[in-house]
Amino acid sequence: MIIKFYKYQGTGNDFVMIDNRNKSIDKTDLSIAQQLCDRKFGIGADGLILIETHAEFDFEIIYFNADGTQSFCGNGSRCAVAFARELGIIQDSTKFLAIDGVHEAKISDNKVELKMGDNPAFEENEDFFFIETGSPHYIEYRESVFEIDLITEAHKIRYNNRFKAKGTNVNYVEKLRDNSLKMRTYERGVEDETLSCGTGATAVALSGSSKFDLVSPISIHVPGGELEIKFNKKSKNLFDDIWLIGPANKVFEGTISI
Repeated sequence: MIIKFYKYQGTGNDFVMIDNRNKSIDKTDLSIAQQLCDRKFGIGADGLILIETHAEFDFEIIYFNADGTQSFCGNGSRCAVAFARELGIIQDSTKFLAIDGVHEAKISDNKVELKMGDNPAFEENEDFFFIETGSPHYIEYRESVFEIDLITEAHKIRYNNRFKAKGTNVNYVEKLRDNSLKMRTYERGVEDETLSCGTGATAVALSGSSKFDLVSPISIHVPGGELEIKFNKKSKNLFDDIWLIGPANKVFEGTISI
């Protein structure tokens, strides 16, 4: 079968996009995501996103990590919003369904603003934070994060007794002088470092507000660029009206046989 695909990226987090409103792709076949996301034998991406119709919302996104597992993806959702506008499904604002529930989004000045879930689960320990922003994130503050052997360090967390069954994303964070943070992320499902992680950036921003009393909006510097997180802080570890903001751009489009 020959299918049309689109490639999008948000601060280096890249995704294969497919308009699946005609249900041509069998979303129960996890090997399709693995094939398309393979960087040697497929298109290459951190994840696969299918856009489908929904009776109550503008559209539904079906997201797969590169290994075929499913989760919520912040940057992927922002790219899906940009893709939905290209398809003519929406204009500059939308309400859509993802695996973790309903999200709002808006597009302005080539940036997509995505409303995240309110009151994310928040755990603060002496050495780390564990925050769920649609996906689980372990967060540890270090100095000079770009000098860390990320894969080696992240594997110690990702595959320890607490997290190995369900997995977790692992983020190492460095506080900068201004109201901003620098981060690197090891993503479960990709099982490697990614250039950006939207749910991770959101979790990191909330941890920075809790740990350093940083105020909204917080700039998050990732290897692929910069994201901005806006939020309302209700108490030390309780947040709502959380928005993930950043660019979402089409890289190319084409066809492939699967």
